[in-house]
Amino acid sequence: MTSKLISGKNDLNFISEIPQQSKTTKKIHFHYTETHTSNQSNGNFAIFTGYSLLVLSYFKLLRPKDWAKNLFLFIPLFFSGNLFNWIKLEKLAWGFLAFSLIASSVYILNDYRDIEVDRNHPVKCSRPLASGSVSKTVALGIMSVCIIAGFALSLVLRTKFTFVLGIYFLLNVAYSFGLKNISILDILILAIGFVLRVKAGGILAFVVISQWLIIMVFLLALFMAVGKRRDDVLIRMKSGKDMRQSVKGYNLDFLNVCLAIVCAIIIMAYLMYTVSPEVNARFGSYRLFYTALFVISGIMRYLQLIYLENNSGSPTKLLFGDRFLQINLLLWIISFYVILYMPSITLFNQ
Repeated sequence: MTSKLISGKNDLNFISEIPQQSKTTKKIHFHYTETHTSNQSNGNFAIFTGYSLLVLSYFKLLRPKDWAKNLFLFIPLFFSGNLFNWIKLEKLAWGFLAFSLIASSVYILNDYRDIEVDRNHPVKCSRPLASGSVSKTVALGIMSVCIIAGFALSLVLRTKFTFVLGIYFLLNVAYSFGLKNISILDILILAIGFVLRVKAGGILAFVVISQWLIIMVFLLALFMAVGKRRDDVLIRMKSGKDMRQSVKGYNLDFLNVCLAIVCAIIIMAYLMYTVSPEVNARFGSYRLFYTALFVISGIMRYLQLIYLENNSGSPTKLLFGDRFLQINLLLWIISFYVILYMPSITLFNQ
């Protein structure tokens, strides 16, 4: 009898413990579900972040900041006085896209061939190929797509435009495969690239380009290219390593003299351009020489960045990062705009 009571008591105790175990199980299950949901959310966020960084690396591989150089396509239309011809503007916009695609393919090719050199560069080491964020296979695939899309688009626009674009592409391929290692020739090729941009813009806009415009663009591009090589020489002096083979043919004294020569020629050429009877007759104004103020101040600011701040790397990076250059460029554009597109304003007339 006693054993039965004890047995019954134990059974009651066992039964009374069942709900407690059930509550604990529910708590554990709820905690597991909450933790699982939280981990899943974190996992989805990590996947989204990973894809975003990958897409950003692909976009960075194209160097979209350097597309600003292709705005030179619009220069002939601006100086022709037909900036608001929407048909020509649309065509130039498509030409800008085609040129940007081909330029990006050239940038990828150059980065592909300079992977090891860029890894030792203090700035270029962060590029997608040099840092390893984009594989070589993917980079070559993107380059192929850019080439096909760029030339296909150019053929739709105009055959002559495709011809100039082809010259730009072949010249830069030759540059990537060895011409960039030849001193002086390397900076001349960079300057010619800007002239080809202006020529391509003139072809799309059906604008005849004057020799003055070609000379000014070439000199300005040459000036920036010399400044960029000076930056490479400074890096060599600090690190003891040549970032590119052509740097062996340069030193600070030589490049400083080149900068002085090119600066003097730019200013003289621009002044001669603004007071040329032919140019004044074409624009219907003698007031073009007023714009020389902004050209001179812009060159002085660029020299200040080069000599005082030792900052003469990428011209586009300088333009995006220096407020003085931005305001100066804007004022130059506004002054030329007023002279070309608002001839009725006689404020500065005698």
